[in-house]
Amino acid sequence: MKIVFRIVAFLLFAVFFGFAIKNTQEATLHFFLGYAIQTPLVIMLLVFFAAGAVFGILAMTPTLFRHRRDLGRNQKTLHALQKDIAAQQAARAQPPQPDAM
Repeated sequence: MKIVFRIVAFLLFAVFFGFAIKNTQEATLHFFLGYAIQTPLVIMLLVFFAAGAVFGILAMTPTLFRHRRDLGRNQKTLHALQKDIAAQQAARAQPPQPDAM
């Protein structure tokens, strides 16, 4: 499985590297107020891909924290229930005490 993963990773690298080699022409990105940047197209694509990945991770962060908080609550509840079950099993395992009159 590890070999298959490495082969696939190498093939993807080769495809993306070939894409980068073929897209070296200059591209102009125009901003507001007449500001413009001229860089190779592959650099622009890389920057926008990285920015999209960062924004995607940032958008996922609140959900991740909510899931972690819920997991902590559920684990506390589970431990409390396990203690109750253990106490009930221990009480059942003891023989009944005679009534003192």
